Amino acid sequence: MLVAGVGLAAINLRTAVTSLGPLLSEVTGSLGMSGTLAGLLTTLPVLCFAAFGACTPALIRRFGEHHVLLAALCALTLGLGTRVLVDNAWAFLALSALALSGGAVGNVLLPTLVKQHFPSRVGAMTTLYTTALAVGTTAAAAGTVPIHQATGGEWRIALGCYAVLGVLAALPWLAALRHEPPRPAAGSALGIGRVLRTAMGWQSVLYFGTQSTIAYVLFGWFAELLRDSGMSPGAAGLALSYLTALAIPTSLVLPGLMARVRDHRGFMGVFFVCYLVGFTGLWLRPVECVWVWTTLIGIGMATFPLALTMFAVRTRTAPATAAMSAVSQSLGYLMAGAGPFLFGLLHDLTGSWHAPLAMLVVIAAANFAVGLLLGRDRHLEDQPALRGAAG
Repeated sequence: MLVAGVGLAAINLRTAVTSLGPLLSEVTGSLGMSGTLAGLLTTLPVLCFAAFGACTPALIRRFGEHHVLLAALCALTLGLGTRVLVDNAWAFLALSALALSGGAVGNVLLPTLVKQHFPSRVGAMTTLYTTALAVGTTAAAAGTVPIHQATGGEWRIALGCYAVLGVLAALPWLAALRHEPPRPAAGSALGIGRVLRTAMGWQSVLYFGTQSTIAYVLFGWFAELLRDSGMSPGAAGLALSYLTALAIPTSLVLPGLMARVRDHRGFMGVFFVCYLVGFTGLWLRPVECVWVWTTLIGIGMATFPLALTMFAVRTRTAPATAAMSAVSQSLGYLMAGAGPFLFGLLHDLTGSWHAPLAMLVVIAAANFAVGLLLGRDRHLEDQPALRGAAG
């Protein structure tokens, strides 16, 4: 039941985000959203992931993991199911934030639940939930337009149908409420403040933030870069879909491998080389060998399942996993929110894609550098406080 619950919950964590993008014009046009509100709508995911993710450890200590995840899935389902019923732009934004809050809490909780319930199967269970997350993300992105077309152009049905997945995901956790483990005594759990007083805590924040920045830049600009380089819109969209779909095989393979070793610096090197060659290829010959570059960049983006695996393998207890996951994801997503804006700004200022691609190379190098520190065989609980940060 818990295995099914982890997998079903993971499928839902990005549906509120990736289902909206393909129909953004239809939604904003139907609701009469201004350009400012439309921009806020597209920025809302990273804001919610940051804000609500940071609150999750406190919620866990107060209510317990199972109750909090069930409430998160209910919020996600309610938001998805009701935002399509309103005709007011601000109400749509508010209900989207409700749905995204559930995804944000789930982002932090799933590594914690894996550590808590499957301490000897971290690799296998991380494979399950990262793969389910990739499948849900890709399915929502690829399936929304066909559903929209099959229902005669009804964007409300195409977006609202994902609430059904939320209902299914909530059922195992509803049954698991009576089996919730005891919560730690007050004051015994490692909190966010303790994480931020260690070098490893900041390494995790920077690692998650840099890999998320690259991902959000590519999700927002990859197809536009290819179109501007001479590729047709359909082919550029297909390349973007291929890039996102690569997360499925990498999520299937990598977490299990990572859980078998204690030192992860070798993985960091492989991913950085893939990034470097892929971005260099986009710089020199973006269209001619686009599938090679896309494949390499997609492999490089396996830094995401590696980052999620780190939360479990670099901590000894579930509360520590929750704290490390919360602080890394909340601050990391705030970093990622600025990435697409800076990438587009550099393109506007220079009139080419060279400077924006150079920015991605610099971020990938920073990701590699901090990854070499984070990848060493250590645990968060054993780390001393930074000088001047104790107490």
